[in-house]
Amino acid sequence: MPVRLIHWALVFSIATAWFTSGQTGVAHEYIGYGAGLLVLARLVWSGVGNRYARFGQFLKPLSATLDYVRLVMRAKAPRYIGHNPLGGWMVVALISCVALLVLTGWAMGTDLLWGYAWPVRVHITIAWIMVGLIGLHVAGVLFTSWQHHENLAKAMLTGEKPVAGPGDVD
Repeated sequence: MPVRLIHWALVFSIATAWFTSGQTGVAHEYIGYGAGLLVLARLVWSGVGNRYARFGQFLKPLSATLDYVRLVMRAKAPRYIGHNPLGGWMVVALISCVALLVLTGWAMGTDLLWGYAWPVRVHITIAWIMVGLIGLHVAGVLFTSWQHHENLAKAMLTGEKPVAGPGDVD
């Protein structure tokens, strides 16, 4: 399963989970478990997918990521064919939030935590953190698209980007 299909299925499941969050019943729960399966698929794909899907290809050390931020702020950041360092860490942050939401959602239904308010508050807090991260993610895609004169949203739909040129990071 290509990473872009996992990405868009996660977008759909997160949006659907958000819209069903105020309802009681199994729909929200099943959507959450579906999102959890997508996270597992993404983790598997990071080991068997193409090189741009692999965490080892796009997760950079903190120093390299901060260097990239400095270059972005000076409008001198290179174009990446795969994820740039900030995008790579955003993948980790968003996947972690989804995994934590699945875990806390499941835990709220266990005999141990049933009826307590704090697990619900933790679950809701993580959901709002994820909303903020999604906003940053979309802003980053728009900004990077503008900065490098390319349509990253289109690339996330088609899986295709122009080949690396001079100064690009492949």
